[in-house]
Amino acid sequence: MSPFHHGQDRVTADDAHRLTRGADAPAVLLDVREQGEWDAGHAPGAVFAPLSGLTSGAALPEPVRGRPLAVICRSGNRSRKAARLLADRGESAVDVIGGMKDWAAAGHPVVDARGNHGSIA
Repeated sequence: MSPFHHGQDRVTADDAHRLTRGADAPAVLLDVREQGEWDAGHAPGAVFAPLSGLTSGAALPEPVRGRPLAVICRSGNRSRKAARLLADRGESAVDVIGGMKDWAAAGHPVVDARGNHGSIA
């Protein structure tokens, strides 16, 4: 069962944080930015699946298949496209409004590829 309301296609950064944190989280945060952006800073526990791969037919990483997805990018443009693409593939996916910029501005954690404090590239 999806944690998203019927017909809901977007959530705030605060909603995404609440829905995706912890081992028993009802949804997964899916980061669709590119490798350099991911390495510079991403949300702890997020799963990396670049939009460029998804648009060329790449499958979702195994651990997130069939799970509700809160899709995030830098500002919201790519994540909106990815959420639509994934919904068309039958996934339960919503876009995170404002992306990692809003995530960081709301005070949610951002880590780099080494697990240190990261930045939004």
